Parts: sequence; C-alpha cells; structure tokens
Amino acid sequence: MPVTEIEETPGTLGLYARAAVSAIRPGGGADGLPDEEVVQRDVGIDRDHLAAYDRVCGFDLSDELPVTYLHVAAFPMALKIMTRNDFPFALPGMVHVANRIVQHRPVLSSERPTLKVHAADLRPHRKGQMLDLVATAEIGGEVVWEDVSTYLKRGSGASEDAPDPGPDDPPERSDAAPRWKVPSDIGRRYGAVSGDRNPIHLHPLLARAFGFPRHIAHGMWTTARALASLSGRLPDACTVDVRFERPLLLPAKVAFTAEPSGEDAWRFALHSDREVVSDAAQPQRGDDRHLTGEVTPA
Repeated sequence: MPVTEIEETPGTLGLYARAAVSAIRPGGGADGLPDEEVVQRDVGIDRDHLAAYDRVCGFDLSDELPVTYLHVAAFPMALKIMTRNDFPFALPGMVHVANRIVQHRPVLSSERPTLKVHAADLRPHRKGQMLDLVATAEIGGEVVWEDVSTYLKRGSGASEDAPDPGPDDPPERSDAAPRWKVPSDIGRRYGAVSGDRNPIHLHPLLARAFGFPRHIAHGMWTTARALASLSGRLPDACTVDVRFERPLLLPAKVAFTAEPSGEDAWRFALHSDREVVSDAAQPQRGDDRHLTGEVTPA
C-alpha cells in the first residue's frame, strides 16, 4: 500500500469545507477505497489538550492517555482520507455505526507515537455499504493501540444477509442505573477538543438539514463518557467494542448500565431516560438504547 507521510496534523475545518463540496459530487469519486496509508511520525501529545479532553469526557486528569484519546489524534488523518476525490462516498450522510479499540498497553502523554490510518473492507450492509477507517499507534516499532471505526453509507450495494457490527447481548436497563444530564452544548464542546465538527453535532438548525429533529451527541463522546465511568476497573490491555444504536438528541437525560461479564470484562449500555423519540435519520436497532458496548481483556 502506498504511504503518504505528513509532518503536521491536518486541519479539520478545511477538510469539512472540502466535505461540504463533496456533497454535490454525484455518486462519489470511485468504486473502491483509496489505496493509501497516511502516516504521521513522532506525534507529540499536548498536555493542555489532553486535560481538556479528560474534562469534557469525564476522565480523571492523568499522564496516562484514556483508551479513546488516540482516536481523536488520528481522526484528522481519517478525515483526510474520507475527503479525497477518489473516496467512493461523499462524507455528508455517512454514519459512524460501530467502533473497536484494542489497547495493548497504556500510552503515556510523554511518549511520541507514530500514527497510521487507512481505509479498508468495503462491504455490503442491510441498508447500503459499510467500510472501516483503521488507525494504529506504534512506539519503538511496536503496535500499542489499534482502532477500527466502521461507517455506513445508505443506498446501493445493500444485502439483507449482511451481519450487523458490534457487540451482542447488551445489559438490560436498570432502574438503579446512574443518570446523566447531557447538556445541549456537549457537541460543540467535544467538537472543539476532538476536531469532529460535523454539523449534526453543533446546532439544531444544522442538524435538521440532515434529517435530525435536533443536534446529536458524538458517538465517541458517549463511548468515552461510558469508559470514564468504569475508570479503575478496566485492564491495562483491553478491547473495547461499541455499537451506536439510536442518535442521542440534545439536550438529554440518560441512564448508564454496566455489569461484569467475566474476569476484567464489562458489558454496558446507555439508555434513554424518557419516552423514546422516533426519527428516520438512523436505522433503529434497539428499543431505547443509544450505545451498547463491552470491554474484554486483550
């Protein structure tokens, strides 16, 4: 696979402007995925940025990176790939449906990983086609962290026999589960630290243009917030699998349920804490669930 090395992290604002232009490109730019790996070496961790990320997601301040943090570091590189002219789909309308992270060992803020990102595995889904954005972090030639972000593009190429991604058998909602109030501005706050400034997360009027009743929380914010609630109970080497079920309309009140599923393993889910609002912007898999996930030892 050809490699494109970059010295600086791409700016996401310019890439989102490019994505907006791509929305008028009929049918995308190619039939397959770009054959390119984007590589950024010796990536420094800004501790002020790390602290801001920890605060917005609910993690304790620490020199150890949260398991989800390098997803944010690699996201601009993934966005660079998804806004190429030869990427098969326009970015607007693509839905992040599942995510898997494998942390082989904790990464410290003092370390300087090499990040690599590429697109892979274009395949049918019951509603269209799916693909993965695959990111890895290497330190001293050793892979210490891996991330697979699965996206769905509705439309052509669908197959009713295609499997659903993500974990099965999520925990049931518990009346004793802790409740969270999710503020209306969490999309803007998370977008500021993550670089993910997709309009559906920023303002209700912008979200309505894409078929949502109101703006919605980032799936990776709900993932990080869930893992922050399990801090101190997760193994150093772990695999995190999540599936994004229903959009979390903002503001919101949600219930977080987590239960052990084995030694150093957890299943968790984020449920609506009020009457479920039906919308057509995303396939409905669960009853009132916004997020289901599991953590297992790696």
